[in-house]
Amino acid sequence: MGIRESEDTGIHCRLDELLAARGMTLTELGKRVDMSIVNLSILKNDRARAIRFSTLRAICEVLECEVGDLLEIDRTGA
Repeated sequence: MGIRESEDTGIHCRLDELLAARGMTLTELGKRVDMSIVNLSILKNDRARAIRFSTLRAICEVLECEVGDLLEIDRTGA
């Protein structure tokens, strides 16, 4: 089993799509939610193993979306 397979949570983060739709960069989001670009990139690339509810809420508030808009179950590879 490869590294990607062993770390796969089956959850897909739609951060790229939401940022693009809002014309916002990862850097701007990071500043607005007080989160490092590295940690946002981990989330964006589906490598996050966990996320605090407070962080999830902050991201959703800035992006004006619901949790279900940001995170979805990846049914293609699960």
